[in-house]
Amino acid sequence: MKMLLRTTAVVILGIALLGTPAFAEAISASFDSASADAERDLRAALDELASLREGIAAEKVPLDRELRRLEAELTGVRAEYDEATRTLDTRNLDLGNFRKEIEAGNAEHAYLSNLLDEYARNFETRVHVAELQRLRETIDAARLAPEDPDADATDVYRAQAALVAASLDRVEGLLGGTRFEGQAVAPDGRVRDVRFALVGPVALYEDGTGAGLAEQRLNSYEPRLVPFDDPVAAAAVRSVVAIGSGAMPFDPTLGNALKVVATKETLREHVTAGGPVMVPILLLAAAALVTALVKSWQLARVPRPSQKRVAELLEAVRRRDVAKAIELARGIRGPTGEMLQAGVAHLREPRELVEEIMFERTLEAKLGLQRFLSFIALTAAAAPLLGLLGTVTGIMNTFKLITVFGTGDARTLSSGISEALITTEFGLIVAIPSLLLHAYLSRKVRRMLDGMEKTAVSFLNRLGASHMTLELAVAGSGEPERRRPAVRTELAEPLTVRRARTAEELGH
Repeated sequence: MKMLLRTTAVVILGIALLGTPAFAEAISASFDSASADAERDLRAALDELASLREGIAAEKVPLDRELRRLEAELTGVRAEYDEATRTLDTRNLDLGNFRKEIEAGNAEHAYLSNLLDEYARNFETRVHVAELQRLRETIDAARLAPEDPDADATDVYRAQAALVAASLDRVEGLLGGTRFEGQAVAPDGRVRDVRFALVGPVALYEDGTGAGLAEQRLNSYEPRLVPFDDPVAAAAVRSVVAIGSGAMPFDPTLGNALKVVATKETLREHVTAGGPVMVPILLLAAAALVTALVKSWQLARVPRPSQKRVAELLEAVRRRDVAKAIELARGIRGPTGEMLQAGVAHLREPRELVEEIMFERTLEAKLGLQRFLSFIALTAAAAPLLGLLGTVTGIMNTFKLITVFGTGDARTLSSGISEALITTEFGLIVAIPSLLLHAYLSRKVRRMLDGMEKTAVSFLNRLGASHMTLELAVAGSGEPERRRPAVRTELAEPLTVRRARTAEELGH
């Protein structure tokens, strides 16, 4: 640094004295001095450099040793840092796994809690009603524990686990049967202390006065006693309940057969359940039945004309043998005979008049044969309407009961529904046979009337043939033709037209 300052000063001075001899000498002297100073400085610098090198050489080994120690320490620290980093990463990973396990545990806890809670709620419905008395405390504790604000999760689990343990004990007991004391409602409505024996789903009882089955009654938490009427079955149940072993009655329907038997009712009970509309339905049924029986008996007593005798009568009419025809007509009984007798009595009259007389007798017979048949048809039409009326009143009663009691109890609503269905049932039961009886009796009457009409047409045909023969004979003999009596215009109307008009007037 000193050398640099000197050099700078010399340069400045040389610039100032540039061009003078003194300056040249001064410059020469300055360079010599500067060269000497530079040499001294160089030697001093070299000495300093040598001392520095010696110092460096003297300090290098300890520094190298210290550097290796620090590098080793750094390596150890880096190893510790890496180990700590790995440990931290591992712990973070473990912490994440722990959190996942905690979440899974919480989910499993919630699932088990809900499952046990649901099991506690539904366990009561799966237990036989006779067992509720001895399991009531455990069931209530498990069901109410989750709702207790002072109970922690441990208390809830203990209560629910106690219920699970009780259910396992119950299953184990059911495999071989179990006996216990309890109370039940007797058929007379009194509560009795009895002893139960539970074997699978079947509950037997014995109370010293009788033995049988214990069943659940609707809307009741007390078992209902159903005693056995068979003394052998009652003795077997009493032995099983008292001793714990022996033969017992077996019901493969698990009590459903007894329930079905209990629902059976007599005809009187069934009719009574139909309500007041059953009275006119049954009266109509009785009246229609009596009418059908009387009408069947009446039609069965109507004589059938002998075809041989009718053929002989028609032959006599064709020959104009009045005496023979009257004799044969008196031998034919029934409406057909009366019609033929009336026709034979007027054989000498014009054919149109005979036709009218026979048609009149046919109408009289028709009115007599069809009497009371319309009442059977009326019954067939009115019975379903009465049944429909009973259906409407029964449904109305059902809605009244729903208004009062609601829809929770089906037994309360069954009376109105039964009334509605029973009246419809009996209305159809009365209507269908009445319709068949009316069709059968009408067909039978129609067959009789058709036979009468056939006989009348044959009679008139024979009568017309005899008139033609007589007229031809008279014309052949040269005698003057006899004038027929005048006949009213309405009687000369064709037979088919008169029949149609008469049937229309009668309303058929």
